[in-house]
Amino acid sequence: MRARPITPEALVAELADRVAAAPGTPFVRVAVDGAPAAAPDELADALVAPLRLRGRPVVRVAAADFLRPASLRLEHGRTDPDAYYDGWVDYRALDREVLGPLEPGGTGRVLPTLWDSATDRATRAPYLTVPAGGVLVLSGALLLGRWLPFEVSVHLWLSPGALARRTGPERRWTLPAFERYRAEVMPQEAADVVVRMDDPRRPAVVDRA
Repeated sequence: MRARPITPEALVAELADRVAAAPGTPFVRVAVDGAPAAAPDELADALVAPLRLRGRPVVRVAAADFLRPASLRLEHGRTDPDAYYDGWVDYRALDREVLGPLEPGGTGRVLPTLWDSATDRATRAPYLTVPAGGVLVLSGALLLGRWLPFEVSVHLWLSPGALARRTGPERRWTLPAFERYRAEVMPQEAADVVVRMDDPRRPAVVDRA
């Protein structure tokens, strides 16, 4: 595999071009997947304006707004990596409320947020309607390998050493979950686009051809 260096600005433009050109039916669902240390939310946010400039309406959703209630999420404690891997995000709700309605023939009505983890209460957010030709950009960690449907998936890859260095002490307990993800899902193989993010100032797009 060859990694092609690219500037952060050029990366956003290249991804926006790819997403804008993706065939929708009539929607395009995009995953920006990566450990928090790789900043998937920031890249997903950066895609919104360029996609709109390319004529694509955009709805942004973060997996962090679809966490399960604390009574379920923290049932095995606050630092259990297996619970973090399997039980923190409500993937069924993401499928039901966000991705499923954008299937061919779907309603296009998506729920932008479900749960406020700070208050541990439902957000009661109103539904949004994604117009035909619209793009849903979902960001978060551990998104691939869960049968969630995406037209374009981007994985922000960190080497184990870089992941350990860039994960703060308060989140180091999550590292075994990402090692499990790397071994079981192999996101660097599963994603449509893989970007090396060991140095966020100097990303590199992986050419697997």
